[in-house]
Amino acid sequence: MSETVPGYTRYMRQRGKIYRSVWDFIKKYYMPLAILLAGITGATLIVRHKLQATPLAQTIVRDCVTEKKTSDFACWNQRLSELTTQESTDAAFTDLKQQYQTYPYVVAECHQLAHRIGRAAVKKYPKVFDAFNHGDNFCWSGYYHGVMEAISTKLGHDQTIAKMNDICADLRKQRPYSFYHYNCVHGLGHGVMGITDNQLFDSLTICDRLGDKWERTSCYGGVFMENVMSEDNPDHRTSFLHKDQPMYPCTAVDTVYKEQCYLMQSSYALKLDGYDFFKVFGECAVVDQDFVATCYQSVGRDASGSSTSDVTSTNTTCNLGQTAVAKSNCVIGAVKDFISYYHDDAKAKLLCDSFASDQSLVDVCRSTATDYYKSF
Repeated sequence: MSETVPGYTRYMRQRGKIYRSVWDFIKKYYMPLAILLAGITGATLIVRHKLQATPLAQTIVRDCVTEKKTSDFACWNQRLSELTTQESTDAAFTDLKQQYQTYPYVVAECHQLAHRIGRAAVKKYPKVFDAFNHGDNFCWSGYYHGVMEAISTKLGHDQTIAKMNDICADLRKQRPYSFYHYNCVHGLGHGVMGITDNQLFDSLTICDRLGDKWERTSCYGGVFMENVMSEDNPDHRTSFLHKDQPMYPCTAVDTVYKEQCYLMQSSYALKLDGYDFFKVFGECAVVDQDFVATCYQSVGRDASGSSTSDVTSTNTTCNLGQTAVAKSNCVIGAVKDFISYYHDDAKAKLLCDSFASDQSLVDVCRSTATDYYKSF
């Protein structure tokens, strides 16, 4: 069964279109800034966050506002890393949530900035389980992905491969198939892309070392998510995205990997196509027959992500689907992303109700929301 990755396109929502959309929406609606990503891609697994304004301790950290570097990734990275190591992950997330409300650049880079908090956290909490216990789902679980990247980097190429089945063992034992277990093995997919220098096919082979099928699949998703993200990654880019082939590498990988690939790839296609959802629906219609529905679900995740899980906008986008199959699978992907973003099902139910003119869409939306919310 296709599974939307919580948090993925939440990141892509953030990139590309995100910058344009953020400003357009800010000017028009003022602060659903998120009608952009914030809400992104994505599904990628994640949560509507209640942004708290807890005062920070008097720690001396880099001040990107005073330095007028509010659009400087390196500055925000340093600031959040310092808050994490000098104070706590809570302090870093409090700051990130505060800046998120003010600076569009922080919204656009939020997932990657959360990665950086996770990486810094490993210096204080070197064990996966401990680091996860000090985490936060804000910005689509980027923190947990960053933890796993840091763990993989710390272990190095050979040790990561040798210990693939051990790294997430504590979470597998204590919280099997939970959201945290998922983020561990999904984040491991991000990590192996790091230790292979974004060699996608090698990374998939490393994920194959996991003994559990569900873990392997989740790891594949992390690899493909990192591949799409890495085109704009400040650290390094990928060579496995082709501007003349929007659905590559999904067209080239073995069948066992295709579902997770197609669950990510619409975000890249949308970027190439200027966020023309109607056109990407058409591109999904002609992919490998067994994965057409999966591709439509990816579009649904992006419909939610690019609008920051806005009910009206997401409804309008899914109704661009040219067929009942396209629309229904778009709704499936979208409602999963709503739940991942808000971390509850209240707004998802509003999305389902918005399709009242088509009872079949209401039904598929509600049943998907019920089943998916149980995984949280």
